Amino acid sequence: MPTPTTEFADVTGSEASMRRFLHGLPGVDQVGAEARAASLGTRSIKTTAKAQAIDLAISMVDLTTLEGQDTPGKVRALASKAVHPDPADPTCPQVAAVCVYPDMVAIAKETLGSSGINVAAVATAFPSGRAALDIKLADTRDAVEAGADEIDMVIDRGAFLSGRYLQVFEEIVAVREACTRADGTGAHLKVIFETGELQTLDNVRRASWLAMLAGAHFIKTSTGKVQPAATLPVTLVMLQAVRDFRDTTGQMVGVKPAGGIRTAKDAIKYLVMVNEVAGADWLDPDWFRFGASTLLNELLMQRTKLTTGRYSGPDYFTLD
Repeated sequence: MPTPTTEFADVTGSEASMRRFLHGLPGVDQVGAEARAASLGTRSIKTTAKAQAIDLAISMVDLTTLEGQDTPGKVRALASKAVHPDPADPTCPQVAAVCVYPDMVAIAKETLGSSGINVAAVATAFPSGRAALDIKLADTRDAVEAGADEIDMVIDRGAFLSGRYLQVFEEIVAVREACTRADGTGAHLKVIFETGELQTLDNVRRASWLAMLAGAHFIKTSTGKVQPAATLPVTLVMLQAVRDFRDTTGQMVGVKPAGGIRTAKDAIKYLVMVNEVAGADWLDPDWFRFGASTLLNELLMQRTKLTTGRYSGPDYFTLD
């Protein structure tokens, strides 16, 4: 797991130095970013490559349920589907993780057993992030002690937009420390920006670098509760950031677009972008994820069409 990078200690030592660094990052040409994202989305994918891309996308899904009406039964059913997305086809890959609220971690963990699928838990007063730090840390520790393999935290967007960058940085560092158990094991940390509230692509780039400097294992677009959620231009900027961060520090950080990705066609557009912008090293569930609840069924329907020549409707697969 990455640690807060010491080579940037002078940057993270004060509010003024953090501000100078973040505002000194190259500005994002929004029109150019949108044009490049659109052009990457028009790439033609051949049938064999499409089948491989669909299987890869399935293996990258964080199958998610984050509703107030979640029940133990719903979480068990979701976890079972994560292991066998298409029970009629044992060659179908399993997903990367199941993402739930902290009180459902133990249930998901028990159901997944030795499948190798991770349990991700949202924490830190998800989705608003509006709570005192000690509450956020307690939320995180509870999820980790219950067995969470990954923690998806939300940044304080109010602090970030007010320019209190060091406060956001120190909070991420503290949550990362709370991800460590007494026995030395710990959960990976995904940092959610809620990009729909960050207003500009420049802010997305700044938030990306801030989180990576604080030791994030993944940077994530959205909670899925605010629109717009994941978009191709936002993800493009985040992929550029992780690429540049590795070029500078040698450390890889993952990217997770979440919210609003519903079709196999859209998922493939993201995979093309990953390959073209960050590189093939990120085409792996360890480094790229889709946060989704409805995307999986669409991928399964397209997969069935490619393998059988017949299109199965949405009722063929269980609803999440």
